[in-house]
Amino acid sequence: MSDPHTGWSQGDRALAAGKLMLAWVALLWLLEVVDVATGHALDGFGITPRDPSELVDVVPSSFIHFGFAHLAANTVPLLVLGFLAALAGLRRFLLVCALIIVVDGLGVWLIAPADTNTAGASGVIFGLFGFLLVTGFVERRPLGVLAGVLIAAIWGGSILTGLAPTQTGVSWQGHLIGLLAGVAAAFLFRRRPEPSGALGAA
Repeated sequence: MSDPHTGWSQGDRALAAGKLMLAWVALLWLLEVVDVATGHALDGFGITPRDPSELVDVVPSSFIHFGFAHLAANTVPLLVLGFLAALAGLRRFLLVCALIIVVDGLGVWLIAPADTNTAGASGVIFGLFGFLLVTGFVERRPLGVLAGVLIAAIWGGSILTGLAPTQTGVSWQGHLIGLLAGVAAAFLFRRRPEPSGALGAA
């Protein structure tokens, strides 16, 4: 079956989504290699809250990690959730991710504890989880609802753990804001039902 607007088949969409997410993850790993090779010079692109000069790091912070273990923990969920979200269309996916990254970064800048440095793709991961969780309900699409339920069953426990304020060394604020941004994106970028086909006048 092809998309009437783009002419892409479901296989085309899956291939494009897979390529995009593999490229995204490859970029993150390349950046971490550069970070290690330069004595962690890229760690400075994390967000230190309420410092006006740090606003330029709102976007870059989502692509920087504090070590390979940190990056490895984010790789699989970003790859899987990103792939699933991108299946519905790359343009919408990029808009959703842009919203999550900016809102999450600004939220961390505003409410994270003083003298902290926050970076990593986990805000995007939590945002994509929120987006996928509710978008099927928002758009009233049975397959989307089923996907949301399955995602909640698989990732829900990890998400709840990541929201716990008692965890040390983890930005639960960034996780929470990312999650809320993803839910908001599901409403802002929801697909409207196709209008019923009308017969044209002869």
